[in-house]
Amino acid sequence: MDTAAEPNPAAATRPSEPAWVEHVMWWHVYPLGFVGAEVRPGTTVDARPVEHRLGHLEGWLDHVVDLGLNGLLLGPVFASSSHGYDTVDHFRIDPRLGDDADFDRLVAAARERGVRVLLDGVFNHVGREHPAFRQLETAGPDADTAGLFAVDWSGWQPGQPVPVGSFEGHDILVTLDHASQQTEDLVVAVMTHWLERGIDGWRLDAAYAVPPAFWARVLPRVRERFPDAWFSGEVIHGDTAAIVRESTMDSTSQYELWQAIWHGIADRNCFELAHAIERHDELLATSAPSTFVGNHDVTRIASAVGEGFVGHAVAVLFTVAGTPSVYAGDEFGWTGVKEQREGGDDAVRPAFPGTPPEPSGTAAELVHAHQALVALRRRHPWLHRAHTDVVHLTNETLVLRTATDREAVVTALNLSPEPVVLPAADATRVEAGRADLSEGGLRLTAGAWAVLTA
Repeated sequence: MDTAAEPNPAAATRPSEPAWVEHVMWWHVYPLGFVGAEVRPGTTVDARPVEHRLGHLEGWLDHVVDLGLNGLLLGPVFASSSHGYDTVDHFRIDPRLGDDADFDRLVAAARERGVRVLLDGVFNHVGREHPAFRQLETAGPDADTAGLFAVDWSGWQPGQPVPVGSFEGHDILVTLDHASQQTEDLVVAVMTHWLERGIDGWRLDAAYAVPPAFWARVLPRVRERFPDAWFSGEVIHGDTAAIVRESTMDSTSQYELWQAIWHGIADRNCFELAHAIERHDELLATSAPSTFVGNHDVTRIASAVGEGFVGHAVAVLFTVAGTPSVYAGDEFGWTGVKEQREGGDDAVRPAFPGTPPEPSGTAAELVHAHQALVALRRRHPWLHRAHTDVVHLTNETLVLRTATDREAVVTALNLSPEPVVLPAADATRVEAGRADLSEGGLRLTAGAWAVLTA
């Protein structure tokens, strides 16, 4: 095995995140579902015609800007066998989406609107149809690509299955060898290739499954050429702060906060939410986490908490620290339940119409709530790293105050079926939601929320 040298401690020092990140807010899209591509096709990648579907996304960029967002976080766009996470060519746009020219047009269209682009990097594993693995199956340890995979070849005979690890038991996902120089060089080459093509950074898929030392070797090499690139790792469990320090990643996905927002609202347990926010604050000494209330892997927030409480969840998302993202469709209150079965993600990864719908009723209220909250955060970029205090807490009511020494944003939630009067925490102006301010405090109607400033 071609083993990489130990990382140079000086080279692996994590720089400050790029200055632009303080101001970015993402619209997260799962491209294959969005454009209506078949995610379980019956043909091999090489047998598929190029279908120019990426332009479908361009029809939604003005909607992104209308929301006030300025980032497009794309799920997998590289050639893959099925759902996008079983990559077979990191340097080729998936033919179900289009080709290089389609991608370049999308990036250019985003740039024209001031929208940054983030790509999803699947670097923990590849699909079994990847030519590097196919070569391994044919030539065994003599394959030119053998260094990409950790294989115990003892006792192996030609024609036998290659004894290689898979990702979390998924046989179609073959784990790469992250101690290998060959793997390191491949990932650096992929990252720099697409950064050269105009993207702004990477979401690192399944980053928790990759040794932090691997990222600590790769990311400094990429930053040498692209110092303003941003790297956010998918970290579902583990010591997040330690992973950030050891990997040099800029950020990690904040699953603990997502879960607490969901359960805290759905279970009418604001204590769980308050506790998670306190733990969230502890992470700020290391990094600004990537925050969300929905993504391509989880039940949509409207299904998780109920349509009437989506605003509560989004109010928390946009008033606590971090780099927030909106999962496409959540701004309309779309529903979808993730199930543990084949095709169980389809409901949360639907096809989108050619142009944004004209919302009405609750959907219109949610769009307006998103716009108001995004605008508030745009006016107060310090929210990106500000600490939040819990001012008031019961099972069904919560008041948060996120502040500097000169400004404050107050978030008030009422999950109960009765009106309540809560502490105003010095707030003087209602920015989003519905509330009445008086000398006696802050009055919320049944099941209402509000965000205020002081």
